[in-house]
Amino acid sequence: MPLMFELASPLPVRASQAWHRTTSAEGINDELFPWLRMTTPAGMRGRTLAELPLGERLGRSWLLALCVLPVDADDIMLAEVGPGYRFRETSRMLSMRSWVHERTIRDTADGFCEVRDHLTFELRGPAAWLPGCDGAIAAVVRCLFRHRHARLARWARCTALLITPPIDSK
Repeated sequence: MPLMFELASPLPVRASQAWHRTTSAEGINDELFPWLRMTTPAGMRGRTLAELPLGERLGRSWLLALCVLPVDADDIMLAEVGPGYRFRETSRMLSMRSWVHERTIRDTADGFCEVRDHLTFELRGPAAWLPGCDGAIAAVVRCLFRHRHARLARWARCTALLITPPIDSK
C-alpha cells in the first residue's frame, strides 16, 4: 500500500536560487547532513537536471547513514523536469518498491519562494508486511524531509543575509 505526504516551506530567496541549490549534489547532501549522504552516479556528475535524460535509469546512488554506513540504494530515474522549477523522480530502492519524489519551487508574492515536496512510496520486503513497520518508516521519512526543509531554510537565511543590499547611511 503506497504511503504519501507533502511538506511545504517558505524560503527568503528567489525560486531560481533555491532551484540551483536543491538540484545540486552539494545542496542535496547539505539538506541530508548529518544523517545521510547520497553518492552521485557517474552519469550524473557535473550535469544539471536539464542535461539528464528522462525516463532512463541514471545510475545507483548509495544512501550512507551518518555519511559513511551504506543503508540503502536508490536506482535514480528522472521522470519529469518542469514546467518551471519542478522535477519528478520515480525510482526504486532496495527498501522501496517505488519512490516518487516531486519537488516544486515557486516564487511567492512577497519576493521569496516556497519549496514543496510531495512523496509517495511503497515499501518492499518485511517492512511491507510486518505490522506497524510501514508507519514507523513513514515517520522516519517525514522526519528526514522536515530536517531537509530546516537545513534548506538555514541555507536560505544565510544566503539572504549575503545578498541583502547595504543600508544607506545618508
